[in-house]
Amino acid sequence: MKAAVFYGTGDIRVEEVEKPQLKEGHILVEVKACGICGTDMHIYSGGMGPSAVEPPTILGHEFAGRVVEIGDGVSDIDVGDNVAIDPNIYCGHCHYCRMGKVHLCENLKNIGVILNGGFAEYCLVPQNQAYKLPPDMPYEVGAMVEPLACCLHGTDLAQIKPGDSVVILGGGAIGLIHAQLARLAGASSVIISEPSRGRRQLAERLGFDMLIDPTSYDIKAIVETSTRYGADVVIEAAGLAKTARQAFDLVKNGGIVLQFGVVDETAEIQLKPFEIYQKEIKWIGSFINPYTHARALELLAKDLIKVSPLITHRYSLDNMEEGLKPDKRGDRIKAMVII
Repeated sequence: MKAAVFYGTGDIRVEEVEKPQLKEGHILVEVKACGICGTDMHIYSGGMGPSAVEPPTILGHEFAGRVVEIGDGVSDIDVGDNVAIDPNIYCGHCHYCRMGKVHLCENLKNIGVILNGGFAEYCLVPQNQAYKLPPDMPYEVGAMVEPLACCLHGTDLAQIKPGDSVVILGGGAIGLIHAQLARLAGASSVIISEPSRGRRQLAERLGFDMLIDPTSYDIKAIVETSTRYGADVVIEAAGLAKTARQAFDLVKNGGIVLQFGVVDETAEIQLKPFEIYQKEIKWIGSFINPYTHARALELLAKDLIKVSPLITHRYSLDNMEEGLKPDKRGDRIKAMVII
């Protein structure tokens, strides 16, 4: 089969490799669509993923496809079913798994990071990681179940309530998913800070009207004017040290800062502990998608979250490396590999 094999920083090669051999309790998925995540780009440029990457490996953890073979012991999944994949596999017996915090598993394995993933024509998947899609759901939409599931976990942690004011720092695919979830949770105002004009225009088409270009306007002044006290919740979705720091200037006393974006692991920001103490700010990290995959699928099946408009660029396996490189034009929101 054809696969894009990652060999190290800046080195991904489209090659013919052996098709995975079916195993007990596993299914073989013919991959149809696989999203290019910021994590994939981070790994490609030399950063860490949710787990340590050991090349050579096949990246790609946001994918959907058709089941073409099922192994012994597989139940409730048949050949011909369309499925979306939860890439995160927990051991079930470590300290964190036994405490119900499976996403912090000490032995976490990720399809598309440690195990071969979806940037290939076929992928071998444990049956427990597969979620059946409605027959009429496009594969591209099915591939968006995983990023939506991660955002859902963040929304749960942010505790957004009806009437809350929410600021989203970053209007890419993740930021715009978070904005939709905040609106669905009942936020009375959703302010999106995003320097890209194209991304702001897409946010407007999705029904958001409080859109700020932070390179031209003072976002702190606008947030203070709009909310009076500051935002109840600030979600960092840009993955930048400067926006991670900026979040604390925008949140109200007693508010929540959700660190969702993947900031470079070597980056540092300056904070005054007294400020967090005095303002009683909750600073929360959000990591992957524990027990949210099924809910994400329901939201997409009911068309309550719009993801199709977010997909602006499509690549084949042969030219997908272009989607892993920085977006120099600034018009890419979500890139998808169509296989």
